[in-house]
Amino acid sequence: MCERCDMREASEIQKRRRFLTASAAMTAMSFAGAGAFSGAAYADAVTKAKRDKLTPDDVLSLMKKGNTRFKNGRRADHNYLAQQRATASGQYPLAVLLSCIDSRAPAETIMDLRIGDIFNCRVAGNVENPDILGSMEFACKLAGAKVVLVMGHTACGAIKGAIDNAELGNLTGLLAKIKPAVAGTTYVGDRTSKNYAFVDAVARKNVDMTITSIRKASPVLAGMESSGAVKIAGAMYSLQTGVVDFFEV
Repeated sequence: MCERCDMREASEIQKRRRFLTASAAMTAMSFAGAGAFSGAAYADAVTKAKRDKLTPDDVLSLMKKGNTRFKNGRRADHNYLAQQRATASGQYPLAVLLSCIDSRAPAETIMDLRIGDIFNCRVAGNVENPDILGSMEFACKLAGAKVVLVMGHTACGAIKGAIDNAELGNLTGLLAKIKPAVAGTTYVGDRTSKNYAFVDAVARKNVDMTITSIRKASPVLAGMESSGAVKIAGAMYSLQTGVVDFFEV
C-alpha cells in the first residue's frame, strides 16, 4: 500500500475516533440533564428500589428540578409509550398531589414528571374531602409515596367563585369549603375577585388551610409525617411565569 494511502486511512480513523468521542460526550450530557433519574432516554419507570432510597426531601427536590426544566423550556425527551409499558406491571409513585382541575395547571407537565411518578387527585380549588384523604392514605401507607403536596395556582376560578359567593348546584357546597380561606386571608385593599392579588392571596391561604385539615382529619398521614416517613407540603403555581413555588406549612 502506498504511503499516501496509509496517511489517508490514518486520517479517517482519527476522524471516526473524534466523532465517537464527541457523540459519547453528548450522550453523557443528555443523560445528566435529562431529568430526575438517569436511564436510557428517561424512559424507564421508577422502581421500588430506587423510590425507597429517596427521602421526602429528595422527592421534593426532584419535583423542583423538573419545574425548573419546564419553565426554561428544557423538558426531558419523554418516551411515554415506553413509560406506559414499563409501568404496566406495577407502580411505585414518589408522591401524591392534590391539585386543581384547571386545564392550565397539569402537575405532571409543569414538573416534568413521567407516567408512574405521582398520584394526582384533582378537584376545583384543591380542597380535601374524605375520599381524597382515603386516596392519600392509600398512596402513602400502602403504596409507599413519600410526599403529600397540595398545589394551588394563580387566578383560580374556584377561588374567585368563593369570593363572589357563587351558587350553582353541587358547586355551591364545594365553594363553601373555600370560604374559610377567604375570611381568613389578611389583606389590605380591594377584597374582590377582580383584584388578582387578593385572589392569589386567598389561594395561598386555601393551600395552608387544606394542609392543616389533612393533618387533622387523617391520623394516618399525620403519624407518618411525625415519624419522618412522609412530608406534607404546599405549592403555588403561577400561570403567568410557569414557576411552582414550594413551601412548608
